[in-house]
Amino acid sequence: MKAIVLHEYGGPEKLSYEDVADPVAGAGQVLVRVTSTSVNPIDFKLRSGAMKAFMPLTFPAILGNDFSGLVREVGSGVAGFAAGDRVMGVADSSDAELVAANADAMIKIPEGLDTVEAAALPVVTMTGEQLVTRGTGIQKGQTVLVTGALGSVGRSAVWTAKKAGAVVIAGVRGSQINAAAELGADQVLALDDAAAMEKLGFIDAVADTVGGPTAEKLLGKVKPGGVFASVVGGPANAKLHPTIRVESVVMHPDTAALKSLAGDIAAGRFVIPIDRMVPLEEAGQAQTAAEKGGIGKILLLA
Repeated sequence: MKAIVLHEYGGPEKLSYEDVADPVAGAGQVLVRVTSTSVNPIDFKLRSGAMKAFMPLTFPAILGNDFSGLVREVGSGVAGFAAGDRVMGVADSSDAELVAANADAMIKIPEGLDTVEAAALPVVTMTGEQLVTRGTGIQKGQTVLVTGALGSVGRSAVWTAKKAGAVVIAGVRGSQINAAAELGADQVLALDDAAAMEKLGFIDAVADTVGGPTAEKLLGKVKPGGVFASVVGGPANAKLHPTIRVESVVMHPDTAALKSLAGDIAAGRFVIPIDRMVPLEEAGQAQTAAEKGGIGKILLLA
């Protein structure tokens, strides 16, 4: 099969489109012919070596976690999947034409959801859902501010918090205020507007996707006993706020949540925008574009 292979840490030019051995579905796994995968921040952080102290790679390495495609073979001990099923989920080394995925980390693609576009969803939707449910633990009637609300993780967090009955403030840049209206939040706040930030009262929780100085400022807006949850690490000034519980959230596969979120998207209840779709061999250019930021996922078509 063809795959995107990394032989050493470095820039996007280090990603090579190569022939590699086909993976084999082991016990509890399903072999999937990948239709598409997507670029996530963890991909370029791993590639560059920025994460090597915490998640070192063994070279040669194939990156990628999201996937969608068709079941080719089912390993021993697997029930509920059969050859030809449309599936989506998370797996290591998904930037390839084939992936051996754990059956307990994937679901059948719901009706109404395009097979290719489904690859945009697993990592970001489960991360956003867990940022709210496991990170903030927000309850009905409480107020939560979601930073980076127009991003894919942020959108998923806003939707999850609204479903829980929370009062949701969508935190975005001032230039994004109008675009944020589509999120259905109860309020939109320009995080780069000092006056608007000053007027923000105390809130029960923050669901953070941006970090940095913005996170440090918002930590002081959380009520004593409240929660600051983040997918990018706790604020640098966390020790100055000992009454605030700071939670770092790392996504773990949750197929029940993925099935629910994918169903919501298939029904048009919320949207994860797709910026572009490019061939798998253009993974380097795709990562370069993703590192620059913007709204919308980049898909790699295998």
